[in-house]
Amino acid sequence: MKRPPKISSITVSDVAREAKVSKATAARVLGGYGRVSQSVHAAVLEAAKALGYRPNELARSMTTGRSGSIGVVVGDIENPFFSLAVRGISDVARLSGINVILANSGEEVEAEKSAIRVLLAKQVDGLIVTPAQAADIAHLREISCPLALLDRALPELDVDTVTVDDRNAAQRATRMLTQAGHRRIAYVTAAVLSGDFRGAASRINTSTVRERILGFLEACREADIENAERNIHFGSSRSERSHALLLEMLGSADRPTAILASDSVVALDLFKAIRECGLGIPRDISLVTFHDADWTSVTTPPITVIDQPVYALGKSAAELLIRRLKGDDRPPESIVLPTTIIERMSVGAPLRQPDDQS
Repeated sequence: MKRPPKISSITVSDVAREAKVSKATAARVLGGYGRVSQSVHAAVLEAAKALGYRPNELARSMTTGRSGSIGVVVGDIENPFFSLAVRGISDVARLSGINVILANSGEEVEAEKSAIRVLLAKQVDGLIVTPAQAADIAHLREISCPLALLDRALPELDVDTVTVDDRNAAQRATRMLTQAGHRRIAYVTAAVLSGDFRGAASRINTSTVRERILGFLEACREADIENAERNIHFGSSRSERSHALLLEMLGSADRPTAILASDSVVALDLFKAIRECGLGIPRDISLVTFHDADWTSVTTPPITVIDQPVYALGKSAAELLIRRLKGDDRPPESIVLPTTIIERMSVGAPLRQPDDQS
């Protein structure tokens, strides 16, 4: 009894014989190039499915000039924000028959450059990048394949970009805190900036960080809170030193009565530090964070969040990129997605303290 051929041994010729068409015709259908009638197209695909045909990616790329893959470089793959964004990218890519190769920059521009070099060497058809810095983008300018930016804008780069309304979101969240009566409000971010902030917005190399800080400061000015810059804390990473600095801030005599966290990873560390200091939320300190991570709704109390459309962010970036891969040559598009604030139970009025000052 003749055994059916192994899946790996099925060739275009086998599919052509099964579909009763020429090898060249079968190759056009399976390679996605050239034109054939609808009936022939359907017959070839049916034959390929029946035989369990799997395309030889190398051969297809040599024929079509396409690898059938895109590269994605994000800042922190462990951050739930980026995980969900990548899910949006992957779902869109899969529906288009495109593979996704993921790389992590760790928010280091040199690692980003290295990742892009590797992806380009693999001949990806396009790239989606979350740029680590706005000041060092020469390597992005040199990319010859279609490029889309995810979450962070670079006005100097004329490419498709998808972001959220970071400044407006931070302003609305801070305004919620000032309207609750808070005067000592801290903004805590994992971003690194050497020295005190002191209004040095131009030295912040990440657009999301810069926009959120500007929104925070605008809301503080609205409430006539002076010297709000001194309550911006950079470098809140997942390290013992960073955790110790948070404990120091929370244990100081002029500790903030409310905190806006830049993301859910920073907020979780803050949540732990607040508990470690014996403080209560929102009795002693109110807490709001960007990103509606799973944990924020199951803590006691649940945390008020700025809900970002993260999945849609990744989905939109992938759709823009795939549109380019299909030959769309319209001017680059900049999409800004709106955010919403989900009010839970982590914001309350501050305790009255005699030393409260603007």
